[in-house]
Amino acid sequence: MEKLSVVIITFNEEKNIERCLKSVQTVADEIIVLDSNSTDKTIDICNTYKAKVFQQKWLGYSEQKNKANTFTQHNYILSIDADEALSEELTKSILTEKQNGFFGAYQFNRLNNYCGQWIKHTSWYPDTKLRIWNKNEAQWQGEIHEDVVFTRETVVTHLNGDLLHYSYYSINEHIAQANKFSEIAAQQRFEQGKTVSLIKLTTAPFFKFIKEYFIKLGLLEGVYGFTISIISAHETFLKYIKLYLKNHHK
Repeated sequence: MEKLSVVIITFNEEKNIERCLKSVQTVADEIIVLDSNSTDKTIDICNTYKAKVFQQKWLGYSEQKNKANTFTQHNYILSIDADEALSEELTKSILTEKQNGFFGAYQFNRLNNYCGQWIKHTSWYPDTKLRIWNKNEAQWQGEIHEDVVFTRETVVTHLNGDLLHYSYYSINEHIAQANKFSEIAAQQRFEQGKTVSLIKLTTAPFFKFIKEYFIKLGLLEGVYGFTISIISAHETFLKYIKLYLKNHHK
């Protein structure tokens, strides 16, 4: 059976990390945790599950994950966030691939939990993520919503089962994250020399809401589907208004 390293980056994740660690026990041959100097019980919990814990000042999402991969002993890695967990079906799928021998890379659907409700509509599902690959053939790239970029053409297999993502426990958390991500996205675009027109600034949030709530059927998720669609549109507005202001206040 082929070996698999599970890689997790953490910062003050005592609320989530135990669930994540429990879920990977049967697939992991080693668990690597790269922590950013947590001040809560994250490290104590990781030690309980015999994870190998390393410390690194925050480098950014992609660089932090790439750094974590360097501590692994095995070629194949499963990259998982602290607020995620493997479903039983996904665990079985990964074990089957381990038994047969890994080949190429693997992706699977991510199912998001929002304030206690599983969201199966909007752009949040199937929310496919590529999370298993040979560390020698790819690296993370991007500031937010980072992607795995390969150095050569790679066969990607889709596995059955869901990656369970416990995204936000409250609407306040979602709003705060939208503000944070919109700032990162605006700064990235600004540094790339990009601009935004007033027309796009005013229309993009509207069309984002239409897409999430009507086209992607967020309306079937009740009040949370409406909330997700509204905040998604708000994040779009924040991203572009911040970029607009950066370009006009140089």
